[in-house]
Amino acid sequence: MVQKFTFGIIGSGSWGTALAKILTDNKNKINWWIRSEENIKYLSARHHNPQYLSSVFFDTTLLQPTINVSEVINNSDCIIIAVPSAYAADTLGKLDKNIFKGKKIVSAIKGILPNQNLLLNDYLKQEFNVELENYFAVLGPCHAEEVASEKLSYLTFSGVDEKTTSDIASHFKTAYLNTIVNPDIYGVQFAAILKNIYALGAGIAHGLEYGDNFLSVLIANSADEMAGFLRKAGIKNIDVGHIADDRKPATGNNRKPTASHINYAASVYLGDLLVTCYSPYSRNRTFGNMIGKGYSVKTAQLEMSMVAEGYNASKCMKIINENIKADMPIAETVYKILWKNMPAAEGFAKIEETLV
Repeated sequence: MVQKFTFGIIGSGSWGTALAKILTDNKNKINWWIRSEENIKYLSARHHNPQYLSSVFFDTTLLQPTINVSEVINNSDCIIIAVPSAYAADTLGKLDKNIFKGKKIVSAIKGILPNQNLLLNDYLKQEFNVELENYFAVLGPCHAEEVASEKLSYLTFSGVDEKTTSDIASHFKTAYLNTIVNPDIYGVQFAAILKNIYALGAGIAHGLEYGDNFLSVLIANSADEMAGFLRKAGIKNIDVGHIADDRKPATGNNRKPTASHINYAASVYLGDLLVTCYSPYSRNRTFGNMIGKGYSVKTAQLEMSMVAEGYNASKCMKIINENIKADMPIAETVYKILWKNMPAAEGFAKIEETLV
């Protein structure tokens, strides 16, 4: 029997709004933390988020919006955290240390907490004693804008408790969205962080007017670089072309089989890397494109209305890799361009020498 949940969403940006749409399309009632009282009044009166994915129309009888984070958590048993990674600690840090007791936490964060240099699960363990079996991650490949327009998309849910992971995922399956389940909680989170850095690189290359041929080689090498990091970090699911032989057959509404052993060439690894590097919806690619065209980091940040997670991630992964010691010339160069004022053209001249 599928476990039912009362969902709470912390965050009302484009990704939080997309997840709210999916859940309410399935007639789930949600408690929703929205930072602005004015936006709550607008949503209640006009039935859509005034700032993000404004084309999405909500049945407001299914929404319980509030500016009180604690209220959302206390009234929900499955909490989705969908704020940008840079704001996660500020949003959660002042909460009661026992507030997550008995709760399931789903991270919709595609980044690393920059000040703590921690994945969200490690931060929650450190600050709130949240055990890994109560922590889950929802990742792509999926853009909020395509969810809004109901173009067929995929979400990957990861968690060490596979039954509960499947139960949570079942609430998100719709006619326009397939769900995939795996237990690779650390692998998928690191892959999501790295793909944002490589998408910044792809954007920089586009801004520098490199062509599609170069971009394809850059992304292929980025995939290999990602796999090298994952391998050295102790994550095993990195064999391209390997398909587990214990895949469960598709049944009922499940259009795809479920693999209990996945690899980085699956959609959550290589698929998410590709869409983030190529899609015009990708904020990291957009940010990188501005840098390649000569914008300063500060100017690019001011021009964008959304956070490019890869910017902080490039510095965080530089620090993390000082211990892992993986060979990461592409990620290293993106870091130097963004944080050490290396000219983009100079950095990519160096990248050219490393590509195979």
